[in-house]
Amino acid sequence: MLLVDTIQQIALWALPVLVAIILHEVSHGWVAYQLGDPTAARMGRLTLNPIAHIDPIGTILLPALLIISNAPFLFGYAKPVPVNFHNLRNPKRGMVWVALAGPVMNLLLALGCILLLKLGLPLIAAGTIYSSASSAVVSFLAPVALMAKNGVLINVVLAVFNALPLPPLDGGRVAVGLLPEPYSSMLARAEPYGFLILIILLMTHVLDKIIGPPIDFLINFYFRFL
Repeated sequence: MLLVDTIQQIALWALPVLVAIILHEVSHGWVAYQLGDPTAARMGRLTLNPIAHIDPIGTILLPALLIISNAPFLFGYAKPVPVNFHNLRNPKRGMVWVALAGPVMNLLLALGCILLLKLGLPLIAAGTIYSSASSAVVSFLAPVALMAKNGVLINVVLAVFNALPLPPLDGGRVAVGLLPEPYSSMLARAEPYGFLILIILLMTHVLDKIIGPPIDFLINFYFRFL
C-alpha cells in the first residue's frame, strides 16, 4: 500500500515539475533569441519536447527523492538552456531580461494553475452531487486539480529560489546586470562558488528562513483567487 501511495504521489507531482522547469528554461532561451542570441535555437533547445531538457539528476532523481522523503518543499532543475550573452544586442541589459524570464514564467504558470483550479473545483463539486452522471468527469478532474495545486507550490518555490541575488541563479544575473561597477564585477566573480554557498545555506537551514516568508506570501496570494 505504501508503494502504491508513493507511486501516486510521484505521478501527481511529475507533470507539474516537468512543465515548471522545462518552460522555465525555454523562456530563457526564447527571450535571448528575441534579443539577438540564437544559441539555444541552433542547439534545438527552444522546444517543449522534455527529452531535450531532462537532466537525470535534477529532473528525475532529485524531485523523486524529495517526494519519497516527504521533504517540506519540492525542487528540481532541467539542463540549462545555453545563452551567449555576448550575442545580445545590449549584453548587460539583455542579461537582466533573459534572467527574469525564468521566474516570471513560473509566476505565470502558478497563476494558470490557480485559474485551472478555479474552473475545475466547481465541476468536481457538482460531479460529487450528481455522481451517477458525472463520475467519469470527477475521476478525470480530481487528479488534474491535485496536479494544479501542486503546480502552484512548485512554481512559487522555483520562482522565489531562482530570484535569490546569487550567481548563477537568475536573481544573481539580474543583480549583476543592474549593479554599477565595481559591484557588478565583484558579484559576477562569486558565480563559481554560488552552488557551494547555496548548499551551506541549505544545510544550516538559513535558506529556509530566507525563502520561506516570500514563498508563504505568494502561495497565500495565489490561493486568495479561489
